[in-house]
Amino acid sequence: MSEPDGKPSRREQILAAAADLFAGAGFGGVSVGDIGSAVGISGPALYKHFAGKDAILAELLVGISEELLREGRARVALADGDPVTALQALVDWHVSFALDHPALITIQSRDLDRLTEPERRRVRGLQHDYVETWVDVLRRRSPGLDAQRARAAAHAAFGLINSTPHSARLGRSEMMRLLGDMAVAALDAATDRAPAQRAL
Repeated sequence: MSEPDGKPSRREQILAAAADLFAGAGFGGVSVGDIGSAVGISGPALYKHFAGKDAILAELLVGISEELLREGRARVALADGDPVTALQALVDWHVSFALDHPALITIQSRDLDRLTEPERRRVRGLQHDYVETWVDVLRRRSPGLDAQRARAAAHAAFGLINSTPHSARLGRSEMMRLLGDMAVAALDAATDRAPAQRAL
């Protein structure tokens, strides 16, 4: 939770710094001391906030999964039953998240196996529910589409969007439009729909 003045709390600062360090040097290449130094505290002082770097990684990966699912569901609800609008909202949300949090995207794909089994199950469960949110929208948008193909299409779209840490070469707004248009076109192809024209 942020401080009353709007500044990130110490806990939020630690999580943000750890995400950048884990993404850059790898989980194994980062020490508690490195994370503490990045936020201006000693390594031992960090233990006032987290039990260790394993706990930091767990909070990061559970947090990203919770946020993707919570916001994804909210945006679908705002579409008021229109699957075309809902799918565009999901695409825009995922692209926006990936552009704003490339470090989290990197560690999500690379470090999930470092979590304990209960933490890993928690993340996998949240990820499953997020995928199924997309599957439901895709199947309502394309009646007759089977669940397995919809699930494969959603994962393919995630792969395209999540390449952002390696492919972001344009300004944010232009990159968001490019990734969004490419993701929708890929989903159109996977669901045997003619590509839809996006509003300018």
